[in-house]
Amino acid sequence: MFPIQRPRRLRSHPQLRRMVRETILTTNDLIYPLFAVPGEGIAKEVKSMPGVYQLSVDKIVEEAKEVYDLGIPAIILFGIPEDKDVDATGAWHDCGIVQKAATAVKTAVPDLIVIADTCLCEYTSHGHCGYLQVGDLTGRVLNDPTLELLKKTAVSQAKAGADIIAPSGMMDGFVQAIRAGLDAAGFQDTPILSYAAKYASAYYGPFRDAADSTPQFGDRRTYQMDPGNSREAIKEIELDIAEGADMLMVKPALAYMDIIWRVKEASNLPVAAYNVSGEYSMIKAAALNGWIDEERVVMETLTGFKRAGADLILTYHAKDAARWLR
Repeated sequence: MFPIQRPRRLRSHPQLRRMVRETILTTNDLIYPLFAVPGEGIAKEVKSMPGVYQLSVDKIVEEAKEVYDLGIPAIILFGIPEDKDVDATGAWHDCGIVQKAATAVKTAVPDLIVIADTCLCEYTSHGHCGYLQVGDLTGRVLNDPTLELLKKTAVSQAKAGADIIAPSGMMDGFVQAIRAGLDAAGFQDTPILSYAAKYASAYYGPFRDAADSTPQFGDRRTYQMDPGNSREAIKEIELDIAEGADMLMVKPALAYMDIIWRVKEASNLPVAAYNVSGEYSMIKAAALNGWIDEERVVMETLTGFKRAGADLILTYHAKDAARWLR
């Protein structure tokens, strides 16, 4: 009458649990986001993201060295320019803030992989991800003219030393345009990590404080995906694969683990999950109030992303996770 199958047998000892664990999180899975700003000696904490800072290039280099020493293989750079305009000049100029940061990091820590976020919202005066029709107050980005800006931006980032280009604006055809631009400029070997399934999410709120990228009017729902759609994510990744993407990203991660799983099942490319600012801030706020065990919740969350199919995890928890993994 007793059970023949007793799954608890394999849970009886910590070492035994380690031996049969199906999903293993390591520092190799982590990518750490950094926010570059003009100036020197600047480390300004983002109010809505405790422990995350806007950093001048010299401080970015210090942070990059620490990240590398922790065994984290890559960073992704976002930039906040000194001036903004409708042409997003700071995104593609040779002296742009991400370009300066990328060059400085590759000089100081050549073996650290530098990913450049290739988007325009931080650099436009209106806060949208490309050109708008003159007089438009809805935020409906003009797709094809914006592709030329993204192409210029990607090439300038690659010239500055970026190892991977990560376009995030969700413009139709952006992977093909960037691939053509990189190839024509001699960067045939520079991979593209496409934000292939990026949703119009409320979880981005704190990031917009960090990157100073809140739209001045309208919203981004005409180009970012509707949170209710999952089949559309497969359509988006198939298009990006056909256009030459080397890796795919799902963003956000926490409320979209089903999408991570579907993308993983539908593709043989590496899949990244972006553990976004709102997800980070919720955990931080609860931890600072003593409501949760931060280490256990963070590690369980990151392991969940990997179990769902993520090969790479972009997360603001990366440094803490690397220390806990040690």
